[in-house]
Amino acid sequence: MNAEIYLDNNSFIHRLDPRTKITIFLLTFIAILLFEDPLWMMPVTFFILLQLVISGSIHNLRRIRYILIVLTISSLVLWNLFSKGITPLFWIFKVESFYFSIARTLLMTLMISAGMILISTTRNEELVLGMIRMGMPYRVGFAISTALRLVPTIASSTQTISQAQRSRGLDLDSGSLVERVRKFLPLLVPVFISTIRNTNIFGMALESKGFGAREKRTFYLKLEMKKADYLVLAFAILFVAASITFSIMGYGQIAGLTRF
Repeated sequence: MNAEIYLDNNSFIHRLDPRTKITIFLLTFIAILLFEDPLWMMPVTFFILLQLVISGSIHNLRRIRYILIVLTISSLVLWNLFSKGITPLFWIFKVESFYFSIARTLLMTLMISAGMILISTTRNEELVLGMIRMGMPYRVGFAISTALRLVPTIASSTQTISQAQRSRGLDLDSGSLVERVRKFLPLLVPVFISTIRNTNIFGMALESKGFGAREKRTFYLKLEMKKADYLVLAFAILFVAASITFSIMGYGQIAGLTRF
């Protein structure tokens, strides 16, 4: 199992400057939060799906498909319960709350997809340097970089420990879902101990190399905005500006919807 999230492809999105991809990621959040009606969310949905296909990031979404299925089902049910309308659909559900639950579920999956596109098409060091160039303090960027590096490390450690326990006769695949979760719980202890030990060693290594001794730092990696970056940014800004305009004019809202 490959625990690495970044996909080493040569797509158009991969070649964009990390600052461009970070800006698109933030603008996407704005666009999908403006509307309640799922039909008005279709344009941004189309563009996110297009990015997933072009970049190949849909491969990483398949790795979390079971989590997405659980989140989708629970979101559809809960938003129907916590919102009301005036047009009956069936039982206690209303047409307006049903549309709204679809929109909120779509919003959640689109946010996850946009984040997956960003981390699947941008190397860790490029992502953090892009944030720093946009004004983020270096220490904060370094903390984010370290957290992103720890995710695949912990996943790989969990996989190694579970395979070692399987080789010793531990059956982790049989039984109900509750029983399988209960079997995995003891494996978390060596995972946490290994993570704490590695973090301690990592901290000592930073201190020995004088981390934080100077406020200003230089970077080996150089970022350069190209023509394609400016064109993509211009399109994204115009798209979000049009979405904000339509939202202010009252489009994309669900009449008769009541939220709790």
